[in-house]
Parts: sequence; structure tokens; C-alpha cells
Amino acid sequence: AAERVLQRGGAAIDAAIAAQMVLGLVEPQSSGLGGGGFLLYWDAANKRLHSYDGRETAPLAATENLFIDAPAAQPMPFAKALVGGRSVGVPGLVHMLGAAHAVHGSQPWPSLFDPAIALAEQGFIVSPRLATLIDKVPALTVRPTMAAYLHPHGQPLRAGDRLRNAGYAATLRTLAEQGANAFYTGALAAAMVDIVASDSNAGQLALSDLSSYRSREREPVCKEVFAHTLCGMGPPSSGATTVLAMLAMLEHSQQQLALEPPSVTASVPRAHAFIEASRLAFADRNRYLADPDFIAVPVPGLLDPVYLAGRAALIDSDRRSDRLPAGTPPGTQVQSLVTGFDREVPSTTHLTIVDRAGNVASMTTSIESAFGSRLMAGGFILNNQLTDFSFAALDRDNNKVANRVQGGKRPLSSMSPFIVFNASGEPVLALGSPGGKSIIGFVARVLYETIGLQRQLPASIADRHVIATDRHLRIEPGVDQQWLNQLRAIGHQPALRAQTSGVHAIQKTRDGWLGVADPRREGTASGK
Repeated sequence: AAERVLQRGGAAIDAAIAAQMVLGLVEPQSSGLGGGGFLLYWDAANKRLHSYDGRETAPLAATENLFIDAPAAQPMPFAKALVGGRSVGVPGLVHMLGAAHAVHGSQPWPSLFDPAIALAEQGFIVSPRLATLIDKVPALTVRPTMAAYLHPHGQPLRAGDRLRNAGYAATLRTLAEQGANAFYTGALAAAMVDIVASDSNAGQLALSDLSSYRSREREPVCKEVFAHTLCGMGPPSSGATTVLAMLAMLEHSQQQLALEPPSVTASVPRAHAFIEASRLAFADRNRYLADPDFIAVPVPGLLDPVYLAGRAALIDSDRRSDRLPAGTPPGTQVQSLVTGFDREVPSTTHLTIVDRAGNVASMTTSIESAFGSRLMAGGFILNNQLTDFSFAALDRDNNKVANRVQGGKRPLSSMSPFIVFNASGEPVLALGSPGGKSIIGFVARVLYETIGLQRQLPASIADRHVIATDRHLRIEPGVDQQWLNQLRAIGHQPALRAQTSGVHAIQKTRDGWLGVADPRREGTASGK
């Protein structure tokens, strides 16, 4: 769908909208109308980078006790919070796409929905990945609409089955004919509110929450690292701030590691530096990052060169540090904010598009967990993005957590769409990935190896992942055993876990643009 839009002269945003409408149908587990997203858009004619925030918001009636079990006065189990209306935030994707199209679009809005409408009415072939998830993801039959859609006749859909979605086609027709605002008023809005309110695990979504929702255009977060300017989404996404902090710390180790192989999984010293930089960046992420409309987030301080040099100096080159706490960046106004823990589950979509005029779209969208809240309205799945908030609002000393639930607030995200610019200010690389909180590690490693170490993009994307947060270290199976043993010898305790990244990237080369799709998923790269 996106390629056809580009072939008839459409802009990158036109192609992104057409692609997203199809993805919401054929990858309903990952993203769709009932979710949100972030969009970086390079306007080539005006040489300006735009940053669009379509993150979901908590209903205005939501309080910081949303995920507290009343009898025990403790955060409820994640599985209990996830399924049902309680976890549903106000979807932001449609408003964001409408706002971006109004500024950058060249094709008529209604035409962008035609491919998805036709596919929904005619039916699409269920892919092996979708079939596997339908079979294995829990609680897909506990809500009747989803059970009927994904388990017709009481059996899960199989790869090769044809799946039609008349409700989704009808919703797309409404949006095509009436515009993005039709999603937030009238029958569509009423259907979403009704399904959330009537659920056994009811939520607080109201018609007023939908009618008042607005996506935001925010300032992108940019930093010069490895002789390039890297730009991403600022809060409420933690992606750019955390990735850029990691890369800046790694740049401090360049001279020391100059003779090491240009790959994290081929060099123990390089892997060690990557892991420790990630732990440091995540410690700051968890303490300071949240919705900037509610919390004073010290992004300039977190990316301050002197501050990051000091953070990098905490890395012991010979051994894993037992504790790497959050720092105190310049400009920190609120000292009482403490570390909070969110459980961001990997079910997301990323797409990267360059059009013939040189406009670039790097967009990551999500409904959070696989199949979201398990609730459907209008043929699409509603998100469970409110579980990206910290369930606990206070620590043991009654200090407030930055990413606590508040009415109208946007939960912290790890989505990390990036556009990279050369010294002349021209875009040379755009990428992002699905993967929950692991997105940060996926994107950081590929950027580090591609921009910092001049490794070939396809090799970097295909290589094994090393995912470190402040609490866990996960390494993708298939790494060299000696390398793994040496990591353990200096104190690291990795768990071997398969990773489901979907890094999709486009890189400027001497011969034009090179598109690369992650071999771990079903994505493809195409163009002319």
C-alpha cells in the first residue's frame, strides 16, 4: 500500500498512513487505530524536522491508585491490570496522523484508506507470526468480540486462513469520509466508551476524554554523537534521551577500544562498555523521565556533555559495577522523585519511509501488549497503554514516582524512532524498532555499530542483541561461548533469551537509499 502511494507521487506521510491502516488489519496484535505512536518527519523542502506525539493519555478520572488492589493496598498483578477496560488509554494515533497529514500530505486523505478497506472486505491471509501469537498469547478468548474474531468456531486461526473484518472496513470508511475527528466523536467514540465501561474490569474512558484529545508537536531531542546529529522523540518517550545518553558515554570509550572488533558481540570490552552505559542510562530514565506536561524533565541536563562524561567515568573497564544509581543532572528541580518500574511489553510496529522528494518518516506505533486490552470496538483492538505507568505512585518513604498515573497524563514509553543527519544537515539514516523496553537496546546497538563503528547496516541489524537495563541483562542465543564466558568472568550474569526486534532502517549510500528489514520478523524492505 505504501509503495503504491509513493509510486503515484505521494509524500512519505501519505505512504505512512496507508501502511498503518493496513498494518492495523494484518498485524492487529501490534498496533492500530486503538493505540498511539510517535512520528519523526523530515520536511525536505523546508529542511525542518518535525516531531509528533500521538501517545495515549489517561482518562481525566484516573487516579494514581488505578492499579492498586484495594484490599491489600498493593500494586495489582500485571495480568489482572492488562485485560479489560481498566488499562485502556485515550487512543492518539488517528489524531496524530491527521495532524501530520494536514501539514505534509500531498494525496487526498480518503484515498489513503482504500487499500486497507479493500483488504478488510476481501480478507487477508493470516501470517505464520500472527497465527502463532493467536495460539499462544493468553486470555484471547475471555472477551466475546475478540474470541469470535480470532477463534472462530472455538478454534484459533491458522496460518493460511483468510480473515475478513467488515467492522474495520466500516470504521475506515467513516474516517476516510469524515476525517480524523470522526474517531473522537459520534458513534465510534460512543462504541469505545461503552465497551470500556461495560467490561468486568471496567475503565474510566469518557466521551469527554476522546473529544478533548489532542496529539502534540514537540521539539525533537537531538545530540551530536560520532560526528553525526542523531534526533529522536523527547518525553513522554524515553527513547531518544536514553539512547543518546548511552551513545555519548560509549563515545568516551572510543580511543580505549579503538583496536577492538566493530561489533558488540565480537568484543568483550566493547560489550562490557555497552552494558554498563545502558545500566547508567536506564537508571536515569527510570528516575527522571515522564510526561513533560506533568513533570519537569531535565532532558538538557541528562544529555549535558560534562554530566555524561562524569557518568561514563563511573564505568569500571575491568569489572561489572555492583550498583550504578541515577545521577543528579544539571537543571534537576525536583529532588524527591524516585525510581519507578513500569512493565512495557513488546508489541509494537515500526516503519521507515523516504519519498522521491527526500521527505523521511520514521514512525513507531503500538497498542502495548500483544492484542492490547483484549477489547475490540469498530473492528480494531483497544490499547492497554495505561500499564506503562508505574503501578506504585509512592516509594516506601512516600516520595512520588515521576511516571505515576495522573488524569490526562501520557505514560512513559520506550519507542525510539530516529533520523540521523550528517555534518551537512542531510538525513543519512532513519530507523526504529518494536520491542517494548528492549527497543532502546535494539536501536542503540545498531546506531552504535553503524554510526560509531562504521559497520555495515545489514550485519548490525542481523547480529545478536545485548539488552541491559538497570535490573536485567538478556543476550540473544547464538553468541560465541568464549565471549559469553569472559563476560561472566567479569561479573555479568546474562540470561539467554530470544529477542523479537523488528529494526527497520533506510540508509543513504553512494548509490541511493538502502532499505533493511530485521530478519527476526515478517517485515520487508522495498522501493524503486
